[in-house]
Amino acid sequence: MSSPIRFYFDLLSPPSRGLWLALKFSPKPIEFCPIALRKFEQLTEEYKKINRFQKVPAIVDGDFHLAETIAIIRYLADKGHFSEQLYPKSIEARARVDEFLEWQHLNIRLACSMFFRDAWLLPINGLAPKPTSEKIQELIRTVEENLVLLEIFWLSDDFLVGSTLTVADLLCASEINQLKICHYNVDEKVFPKVFKWLERVRQATNPYHDESLAFINHKAKQNTLAKL
Repeated sequence: MSSPIRFYFDLLSPPSRGLWLALKFSPKPIEFCPIALRKFEQLTEEYKKINRFQKVPAIVDGDFHLAETIAIIRYLADKGHFSEQLYPKSIEARARVDEFLEWQHLNIRLACSMFFRDAWLLPINGLAPKPTSEKIQELIRTVEENLVLLEIFWLSDDFLVGSTLTVADLLCASEINQLKICHYNVDEKVFPKVFKWLERVRQATNPYHDESLAFINHKAKQNTLAKL
């Protein structure tokens, strides 16, 4: 009997967190291997042998090593690790999920990543000063421009690509929820569709959803930037 696929992740990483949630529902065994980014474990020579890019997430399946979240999703789907709901088998339904995953790179993910980086990650590591209120407002404006697009183009139904939860929802919600650590929360009155959709994702994936956000929520309760 072959060994289970090893999944390397850190729940501080939005792509890791989204994929971690998906794999919690996998019908096949997965070996979860945490990598602490805040301890720079991804930069060790040992981890470099696992993922030459020294990032998370990554998987190892026997002698096969794979990085990049979307590539991992497609590989694991072909290996039977996702239900047809999470990542459809039919060509058209899968293409719709892929369409969102490709779209979000330069939209939701980029905007949220820049906010997280400039407002929290760089200052907390002493790599940049705490951003000015003007800079914070600029970062928020970029995020909210993308939330508008999410409401217009992707939330005509309960979930991003239809009436059921898919990996598209898990990855996108993980990006938006990351901003809690920067003390940004989606305003229900301004973005009602996004707000309700985030709650549907939470309900569909709990108790794992809340577990995945434990560290983010803990840091979000702190009024000032606190060390990792």
